[in-house]
Amino acid sequence: MAREVASSVGRGEEDPYSNALAQLASVAQVIEIDPVYYEMLKTPRREITVYLHMKMSDGSVRSFVGYRIQHNNARGPYKGGLRYHPIVSLSEMRAMAMLMTWKTALIDVPYGGAKGGITVDPSELDEDELEELTRKYVNAIYYNIGPEVDIPAPDVGTNPQVMAWIMNEYSKMKGYNVPAVVTGKPVELGGSLGRREATGRGVAIVAREALRAIKGRDIKGARVAVQGFGNVGSNTVRFLMEMGAKVVAISDVGGGRYFPDGVPVAFDKLYADFLAAGTVGKLPYGTPITNAELLESEVDVLIPAAIENQITGGNAGRIRADIVVEGANGPTTPMADRILERNGVAVIPDILANSGGVLVSYFEWVQNLEREQWTLEEVNSKLEAKMVRAFNEVHGMARERGISHRLAALALAVDRVVKAMKLAGWHRPWASAHARAIRRRTSRSGPAGGSRRSPARPSSSTSTPGRSPPGAPGSSGGSWSCSGNSSPSGPPSWG
Repeated sequence: MAREVASSVGRGEEDPYSNALAQLASVAQVIEIDPVYYEMLKTPRREITVYLHMKMSDGSVRSFVGYRIQHNNARGPYKGGLRYHPIVSLSEMRAMAMLMTWKTALIDVPYGGAKGGITVDPSELDEDELEELTRKYVNAIYYNIGPEVDIPAPDVGTNPQVMAWIMNEYSKMKGYNVPAVVTGKPVELGGSLGRREATGRGVAIVAREALRAIKGRDIKGARVAVQGFGNVGSNTVRFLMEMGAKVVAISDVGGGRYFPDGVPVAFDKLYADFLAAGTVGKLPYGTPITNAELLESEVDVLIPAAIENQITGGNAGRIRADIVVEGANGPTTPMADRILERNGVAVIPDILANSGGVLVSYFEWVQNLEREQWTLEEVNSKLEAKMVRAFNEVHGMARERGISHRLAALALAVDRVVKAMKLAGWHRPWASAHARAIRRRTSRSGPAGGSRRSPARPSSSTSTPGRSPPGAPGSSGGSWSCSGNSSPSGPPSWG
């Protein structure tokens, strides 16, 4: 699904990691960042690549590549989704891990940023194969995840069942039940009420607040178009309809439907018809519309909730929405951002708009650690309060500084991360000649690249883009590869 949507709109205009670095560079124009911390933030703390070999049900043997990228843990354990998709790449994982660092800092939860994935099309595997692949992945990264280390969650191609397998495999290796090792689990295994719909609920809340703050109007009666009808898109539509918005266009990989007067049926009926048809493009009502046409439709609010790089330099000039609220991660490229800003289109960035999922993941983690379960009302109330507060902080800074909402959100997030790094003393190993060399170099040419190689760990190949104090948050345990169920010779030195 994701591949077809991407190709139809122009995926690949820019490399995801290059986009992430460009966003970080833009923040340096708004807030002062010490060159040492800038260097640290440009690259992940650790990159893990694993090779998983499996005998399939038909007797053949296949190999899969898995990743876990851990960007920064200055504010708390690494946190980020696990993606199963045929186009998972190292560049994409690096970008998404950095994005998670900013997202958790912006909504002010005590996490860092990480991302993981396996290059696989899950639809090609039966359930037993998918379970075995997941368990092999857990065995391979066992030393690098945990409730106080790195907490995975569902993403594209994964779901609560996959999280249940991860929890079970990790718990077997620990010798006792560890529900807090993942979030997004089934409620029966310690998952939080409200987690599945949390991202969509958060997107709808931010859309409501943005329309009120930027355009001075209520969400009721507003014309909205939503690209993508997976978990995020469908729940966004659901909550917008409950708020009284007029959802005039929706789409997925099979095409879309346009409703000039809004969706003509209740959401439950819409979703049942969608399940029966198998795609939005085959709904028995509405006018056919393509994904490209949906993005360029004349609406008050446009919500790209599919995948990254949907609004590019090629189509940004044709966007006619007043406000773009990013339900997906990275749906707008930097070039498109500049065009939209020039055309007066406000963009509410992904690190704010779709942070409802990680927020309720945090709630789930807290509930697991405390061995209790909150009511749905309590979860939703806390979610709304956090999302509204985060939006107000971003909007306030954007208005005060005269900058875009994306730049304001990034500046707030990066500033919080840098402050945590300073307070924890991340700069100490750099405080000698190496740090002074970086400062001399950057004082002449601005923030510059550079890397250091960490000492090799036993039984692993290492290559990390920076080094922090051994045993402290942010320490670089090395980038290592392993095959199948093999593990490093001992736990890494990190916090």
